[in-house]
Amino acid sequence: MNVQDELITRNQEFSAGFDSANLPILPKLRTVVLTCGDARVDPAHILGLELGDAVVIRNNGGRVTRAAIEEIATLAFLVSAMTEGREQGFNVILMQHTQCGAERLSNPDIQDALLKKLGIDVSEYAITDQESDLSADIKRLAAAQEVPDAITVSALLYDVATGKAQEITPAVSLGTIRAEASVSQTAARA
Repeated sequence: MNVQDELITRNQEFSAGFDSANLPILPKLRTVVLTCGDARVDPAHILGLELGDAVVIRNNGGRVTRAAIEEIATLAFLVSAMTEGREQGFNVILMQHTQCGAERLSNPDIQDALLKKLGIDVSEYAITDQESDLSADIKRLAAAQEVPDAITVSALLYDVATGKAQEITPAVSLGTIRAEASVSQTAARA
């Protein structure tokens, strides 16, 4: 049996008792999880998510890339349109993990080879230190003016050796982050 046959068999088992046809299009937890594409890091298992609980965006390293910003901004726009402006925000959880393959992207030789061979610059998104990288990603998301102030963001670090997710940054609205940054900039100019 090939992999696709195996997956179709699994889907047949899943669909045999399927009773979720009436799930709302908006996630029940009003949450987006941005995490790594690593097969060991499935937020449904790690965070106990059920079908319909959250939107999941995955990329190399679970980083806030330009594409991730565009996805989050688009989702925010759709939520506002679908609710006729009644809902402006939702939760964004950034979740990186230990032993991430994207740590290899911090190697200058690999960065150079990717740039030369594929024209892809990964230097800004390489994993160097998860806690500082998560902090930088929160700042990157807050700097994206197309993402509304009402979005809250938090950060988790998942340990692939223990199965535990540790809170790195508690939930805070982008509006609060932006206001604090503005106050800091004003104080620095004075």
